[in-house]
Amino acid sequence: MSVLIRRLGSVDYETVWHKMQTFTLERDKETADEIWIVEHLPVYTLGLSGKREHLLDINEQIPVVATDRGGQVTYHGPGQLVVYLLLDLERLQLGVRKIVTLLEQSMINTLSQYGIAAIAKPDAPGVYVNDKKIGSVGLRVKRGCCYHGLSMNNNMDLTPFDHINTCGYPSLDVTQLADVNVNIHTYELAVPVVHHITQMINQ
Repeated sequence: MSVLIRRLGSVDYETVWHKMQTFTLERDKETADEIWIVEHLPVYTLGLSGKREHLLDINEQIPVVATDRGGQVTYHGPGQLVVYLLLDLERLQLGVRKIVTLLEQSMINTLSQYGIAAIAKPDAPGVYVNDKKIGSVGLRVKRGCCYHGLSMNNNMDLTPFDHINTCGYPSLDVTQLADVNVNIHTYELAVPVVHHITQMINQ
C-alpha cells in the first residue's frame, strides 16, 4: 500500500499532535499510511519519560507541552524539519526499534548527500555530527500503529536549546545544517529525508 505524503506548513505543535492521535484512533486496516511534513511554532515538548528538572531557565514565552511520545525534552521551532510517520506497523511487519533505526538512517543518508558525516548512537537515539545532535527521534505506538517521528535542525535559532538539558543530557550540544555550511530551505530538506524513509519502508 502506498504512503500518502502531506505538507502541513507551519503549525503549532498541539494542533498536529491531537490530529495524529485522532487519525491513529480512527484508522482501520484499510487506511493508507501517511507521512506529515511540518515546521512548528516555538515549543518545548516533554516526552513520556521527560523530567521537568531538565527544563532549566526557559523563556516563559515558549510553551511547554507534556506529550505522549517516547524520550525526554526537546525544542521545536521555525527552521527545523519535522516529519511524522503514521504507519500501521503490524501491516508493515515492522517493530519500533526498526522504525527508530529507519528514521535515524534516513537522516544520516540525507546528510551524506550534502557531504556531512553523521552517526547514530545506540545508547542515545538520534543523529549526531561531530558529537553534536542534529536530529531527534520519538515515537508512540497504539493499536499496532505509530505516530510522531523525527526532527532535524536545518536553519533555526538554536538558542532555546541552551535552556534545557536536550534529550535529558546536561552537556549535549546541538548543531544544524546551516552551521556546517549547507544552506537550503527546510521544504527542500524534506524531499531526500522522506525519499529515504519511503524507500526503506518499502524494502
